[in-house]
Amino acid sequence: MKKIVVFASGGGSSAENLYLYFSRKSNIKVLKLYCNNPGAGVLKRDGMSSLEKLLFNDEELISDKILNDLQKLSPDLIVLAGFLKKIPLKITNFFVNKIVNIHPSLLPKYGGKGMYGINVHKAVLDNNEEYSGFTIHYVNKNYDEGDIIFQKKIKINTKNPKDLAKTVLVEEHKFYPQIIENILNES
Repeated sequence: MKKIVVFASGGGSSAENLYLYFSRKSNIKVLKLYCNNPGAGVLKRDGMSSLEKLLFNDEELISDKILNDLQKLSPDLIVLAGFLKKIPLKITNFFVNKIVNIHPSLLPKYGGKGMYGINVHKAVLDNNEEYSGFTIHYVNKNYDEGDIIFQKKIKINTKNPKDLAKTVLVEEHKFYPQIIENILNES
């Protein structure tokens, strides 16, 4: 049985999508949701009501608390699904190539500090890009600079960043669980 944990900060549609996808699998289990935002929608999602959750603050993330908890669970993969904090070096160093993130652009374009959510989609449209998409990558010590695992290119058919965000999110929901499953099956 492969084990994953999910980190999320926001609304939680991606985290819930992952949880529901893997709840139908017999060989992969989502053990826990980690969240740093007490007001996050992810904590109220009906589809995840039975999942164990750990709410933490910035100091607990930087201290050994989260690392120690992760070490006890010994996940095969840590999955970031709309998690907006930088993962501390002590965690990335312990879980080398065992932390994955999804980013709503074709990295290396539109990545880095402050480039998340609607900010990314506005930047893509402001630069008159023909394509957008998303990137699944390993997490290292730098924002959005880990090795790329998968990219999906999407033709832009709107000038509205919210519409672009919705289009990209539909594709993220389709591919993210499949790519995670592939990673786990190959490890």
